[in-house]
Amino acid sequence: MFTTSAICFAAGWAGQALAQDAEAETIEELVVVGSQIEGSKVTEAVPVTVMTQDQLESIAATSGDDLFRSIPQMGDVSFNSAYLPNSSNSARGDVGSVNLRNLGVGNTLVLLNGRRVVAHPTSRADENLVPVLTYNTNAIPVSGVKRLEVLRDGGAALYGSDAVAGVVNTVLQDRFDGISLEAQYGGAEGTGLTEAQISATLGHNFENGRGNVTLFAAYTDRSELTAGDQDYTASSDRRPLFAGTRFDGASSLDGRSTVTPWAYLQAQAGTTVRANGTALTSSAGYFHVQPSTFAGCQLNLGNGYCLDDGSIATSGADRNLRFDAPKAYDTTVVPSVERLNLFLTGNYDLTDEITGFGELGYYTADSHAVQSSTGTLSSMPITIPASNYWNPFGPAVFANGQTNPNRLAGLNISAAGVPVILRTYNFSDVGPNNVDVENTQWRGLVGLRGEKFGFRWETALLYSHAEAVDVSDGISATLLQAQLGLSTPDAYNPFNGANLSDPSLADTTASSQAAIDAIRITTTRRSTSSLALADFKVSRSDLFALPGGDVGFAAGVEYRRETQKDDRDPRVDGTINFTDSVTGTAYTGDLIGTSPSPDTKGSRNVTSAYVEFAVPVISEDMNIPFVRGLEMQLAGRYEDFSDAGSVAKPKVALAWDVVEGLRFRGSWAQGFKAPNLEQVNATLVTRSNTRTDWVRCEADLRAGRIASFDDCSRSGATTARRSGNPDLQPEESETWGMGLVFEPTFIPADYGHFTFTVDYWRVKQEGIVGLFGEGNALILDYLLRTQGSSNPNVIRAAPTPDDVAAFAGTGLDPVGQVLYVNDQYRNLLPQEARGLDIGVMWDLNGTPYGDFSVNVNAAHLIKFYRSPSPDIAALLAARDSGEINSGTTITGGGDLVRQDGRPEWKWSASATWSYDQWQVGAFTQYIGDVEDTDLIDANGEAWVIDSQITANLYGQYEFTEGLAADTRLRVGVRNLTDEKPPLSSEGYLAELYQPYGRYWYVSVKKTF
Repeated sequence: MFTTSAICFAAGWAGQALAQDAEAETIEELVVVGSQIEGSKVTEAVPVTVMTQDQLESIAATSGDDLFRSIPQMGDVSFNSAYLPNSSNSARGDVGSVNLRNLGVGNTLVLLNGRRVVAHPTSRADENLVPVLTYNTNAIPVSGVKRLEVLRDGGAALYGSDAVAGVVNTVLQDRFDGISLEAQYGGAEGTGLTEAQISATLGHNFENGRGNVTLFAAYTDRSELTAGDQDYTASSDRRPLFAGTRFDGASSLDGRSTVTPWAYLQAQAGTTVRANGTALTSSAGYFHVQPSTFAGCQLNLGNGYCLDDGSIATSGADRNLRFDAPKAYDTTVVPSVERLNLFLTGNYDLTDEITGFGELGYYTADSHAVQSSTGTLSSMPITIPASNYWNPFGPAVFANGQTNPNRLAGLNISAAGVPVILRTYNFSDVGPNNVDVENTQWRGLVGLRGEKFGFRWETALLYSHAEAVDVSDGISATLLQAQLGLSTPDAYNPFNGANLSDPSLADTTASSQAAIDAIRITTTRRSTSSLALADFKVSRSDLFALPGGDVGFAAGVEYRRETQKDDRDPRVDGTINFTDSVTGTAYTGDLIGTSPSPDTKGSRNVTSAYVEFAVPVISEDMNIPFVRGLEMQLAGRYEDFSDAGSVAKPKVALAWDVVEGLRFRGSWAQGFKAPNLEQVNATLVTRSNTRTDWVRCEADLRAGRIASFDDCSRSGATTARRSGNPDLQPEESETWGMGLVFEPTFIPADYGHFTFTVDYWRVKQEGIVGLFGEGNALILDYLLRTQGSSNPNVIRAAPTPDDVAAFAGTGLDPVGQVLYVNDQYRNLLPQEARGLDIGVMWDLNGTPYGDFSVNVNAAHLIKFYRSPSPDIAALLAARDSGEINSGTTITGGGDLVRQDGRPEWKWSASATWSYDQWQVGAFTQYIGDVEDTDLIDANGEAWVIDSQITANLYGQYEFTEGLAADTRLRVGVRNLTDEKPPLSSEGYLAELYQPYGRYWYVSVKKTF
């Protein structure tokens, strides 16, 4: 419920309505986001979306992630519980992100009851490959939300850093008197996903209403959703899903890992290893284990296995040697979660003019997921000592005098044997990795508010703390090599093949349990963040009078301290390191399959002050033609950062009432976003991602081994060494918008009340923090190598004889394996986004057939262009001119509308009918199609991820008599028509869609 000013522009989901005087008398006082002036009409100049209780119920969200996804102006959700990398280097568990207008995580300020929220402490890389931090939407107790307010306009001049795209304010229930209990149970059809929720609201007024205490509590228990529940997640090989399309049979759709349980090895013999004259390795010593039914076997080992010389082939006939973890382990798509939210509010009138208030909130969530088994990284090869019991090239006699039963006969190497490097290998016999993440967050606030000399004032102290503890299984490189060095059957055995019945599944010839237990460890990443804040603000709606009316005024000061600390496991942060006992090579870190990352910590102090004026330029009483009213907002904020300098930003907004029921509005503002603490304070961050070595694709194409780049399978784990930058500058922005609000007065009241809104907006950003990216670096290396040079930031090993053979006759110089790519965070060039918001709201109350309401909210993305850096521009030009193949994927610039998580259109609509004790609610959502930039054909055309429209429906009845009095029964369904998420190269696009179809639920609510 709203003040006169608030209801003018925040009266419903569709947007903003012109308030009626009669309505204002029954509205609870509140300042909606968009202005700090209580009681002023200045909010008429800015676009605010408000989700009321009826709309929240029709959405039927069971988590903050569900709730925020329903807002059309929200962009893709890059932090989500379905994002489960097999490494703790990214945020995992019960987490959801906020990304208004898709301007990037961290560009939307999130408030809870009007004040800042602590950031989730664990980062993940955004599309610019830099670590970003978000506010965790799943920490919001959804069933306790009173309303959600979204300022769809730049808010930095009022609220400070991060409000570039706008502000989201979640308002929780308070001042409740009584007891309300609710239980809900639901589940997704055709899956094992079920969800049980229990919530309670307890409140009490005391001392004749002078004080109130309200406690909200909610508990959620959700089971996991596994890969096997859906065909689009059941396997990493997605080629069958695209049968009959132009990508039918495209090898790039085979996402099975090239790091496989079939070991790829390199004998350190200095020559080709032969057995009775038969070459078992290449001249560089490479060989691999494979089923004896596959072509190329050089020596049959028995039991269905053989040795093949050369590198392991994971394309063509040998493609099934790839590892399919979802199929092998039925891995987790959405983790199981136990979530608890507690929130206590209190208000007490100390005097007739002063009220004390407070908040105490607590959130905790324990999630569990099953992920793929551990695989090696090229950046940390493991040398198997010659003494390994299972080494086919081991010594003839072990050091203990025992004859080696596993050395192959007729070898041309020393009787002492030779060590073997484990190049790529998945330890599937150790089993999948369990991932357990505990997120906690608590918040405490005390404050005073009152009125003196005509000014409303408020002050508060806030402290909030968040922690994420990520515990997962792993394998120690040091312990592994020690076990590999044993000359007993308990030595770990990577030579024993894998699964003959289905080569893509887990190893069925496991090493001994003693070997597995000896190498398996548990790792822990502990991240914390905190926010301490003190503020004082004053406002007055009638500071002085002008001919047009009273001038409103607000001012305030704020001090906050932000901290972040990321404590990595000792085997990741460089405390415990691996030194190869055979070669003597030292490596940073000791955890196989995880890139080393140092601990990071940082803090900053921010002091700020703001001022705002609401200026009534023209009023209706002035009788100026076509100007029923003209209201102006003038605001500015100054912030001083202890680590990023100081900045001051202004804002101007205008609302022009032409005639009754027709208003034009516009705003202009500047904004800023300080680099987050991790971007500034990180030293050397090492990350490994699947990237394509494009120059090898070019060699394959020229040699005729592939028909197009679409068939290239030269992808693998590529290590990037990224360094932080203490000289990063704040990202700057400029926002302007204009729109209209139309409430037709000529429609009779019997037909209801209509409101139509249209708002055009534009945001320009400069200095966005990003990276060149290891993928782009490899494309640049490809381009330069076709010209006879190379990219110095791509560090490679020396070409092996196998590499030389692969490049023979192509006109390209041979290249070795990529060891790592160097990069650094930097301020990049600008981006510009433009769009249109459309809203329709209709209410009809008091009819013989009940009360009706309909709300429609649409977001149209007109332009989203990121200016490429000079390096990226050079790559794009080279591709356009044909210097490099059109099948390359260049990221970091260009027109981004309809790419990945940026659909051109998103809209939603809700409708509610109430009659006596009955109520029916409906909600529908549309998401437009987008191009999948990870799936491009030979002509450079991307796969289009289809659009989707879904519908929710619920019906409820409230009992009024007998023991069931004040009891509400509701039955509902989300995704009524059981729409599956549209197909993408990853199976589905988790940033836009949930990985399940129709979801049924039933709830019972009892109020005392």
